[in-house]
Amino acid sequence: MEHARKDWEAAEEAHLAAYASKSGESLGRRHPEPPHPLRSCFARDRDRIFHSRCFRRLEYKTQVFVNGTADHYRTRLTHTMEMSAVGRTLARILRANEDLTECICLAHDIGHSPFGHVGEAVLDELMKEHGGFDHNLQSLRCVEIVESPYPGFQGLNLGWEVRAGLLKHEAHADGAQLDGHPIGPFQSIEGQIADIADDMTYHAHDVDDGLEAGIVTVRQLETTEFWRRAAAVTRERYANLSEFQFMRATIRYLLEMQVIDVARHAFAALAEYQPSTVREVMAAPGRIVDFGDEMKAILGEFSQFMFDNLYFHHGVAGATRESVAMMRKLFLHYLGHPETMGRKARERLDREGLWRTVCDYVAGCTDRYAIEEYQRFGLGT
Repeated sequence: MEHARKDWEAAEEAHLAAYASKSGESLGRRHPEPPHPLRSCFARDRDRIFHSRCFRRLEYKTQVFVNGTADHYRTRLTHTMEMSAVGRTLARILRANEDLTECICLAHDIGHSPFGHVGEAVLDELMKEHGGFDHNLQSLRCVEIVESPYPGFQGLNLGWEVRAGLLKHEAHADGAQLDGHPIGPFQSIEGQIADIADDMTYHAHDVDDGLEAGIVTVRQLETTEFWRRAAAVTRERYANLSEFQFMRATIRYLLEMQVIDVARHAFAALAEYQPSTVREVMAAPGRIVDFGDEMKAILGEFSQFMFDNLYFHHGVAGATRESVAMMRKLFLHYLGHPETMGRKARERLDREGLWRTVCDYVAGCTDRYAIEEYQRFGLGT
């Protein structure tokens, strides 16, 4: 039993591709810890993320529709779980490290603000003179600073490869590094998989929520090439479907179509670049895990459709604007009354400063908690 971790590391060496990240070759943790006797370092990181409070709070944070408005709408948590499933599928197809891919997927949104991307934009505006706000950087900040349940070090002390995977927007910067190691110009294969799994998931599943809400219709979706192609496959595969069954089957193929396209592009890029190490993936002439050109064009049209007909629809945007107006007032209240924040946040004030501590605190709020705090302090009067 005491050799279980070593056995797993040996299995990775034997079965994963040469370009995949191996747990036995990890660049390690910022604070050295003895390796676990049974779990690989990435399996251990996955469990640390699962058990963190910031991960559990995703259950009550908005994906598209403000949390609590219906039983079946996706939240940040269900989106993360669906993304993780897609990520593991692609990792297995490409013989990449599934555990590392899952870690990056699970942690990618834990720094997200309440009330979706509009909430993120408001926090960025409020913090424009104090370093701004980006949910990807905030996710890294959560695992390195904000979430600190362990004695002996600050943060979750995740492995370098997981933390680097959260820096997808920074990897392209010249000379970008984390702890003295380069993180670009492209990410590891696992980081690339997690990044595209995020896009693939919401391309398919936000449609589901929009149809559920009655905000978009099948007739509207038929104006997009993405939906038409998926619907054609559904009609070819099945006969005599109910309207509900047709919609569900078509949404499933929206995802399947993307997985097939990404896998085809990735295999072609791997054959062209022939990377034999993680570093060669990161320094390749181009991104390996990506959509093909035709799919990019189709998804570009579809994304514009979704912004025009769902994300900016008055039924969605109106509720979100109302919510973020509350969040803005709550942010300003904490600036003036930092003593009303939680104990752990107050303990960070001297080290992190007032503005960043308030930003951390508000970003960590769930939709529900932000509304409750707004009402508790009588900020609407």
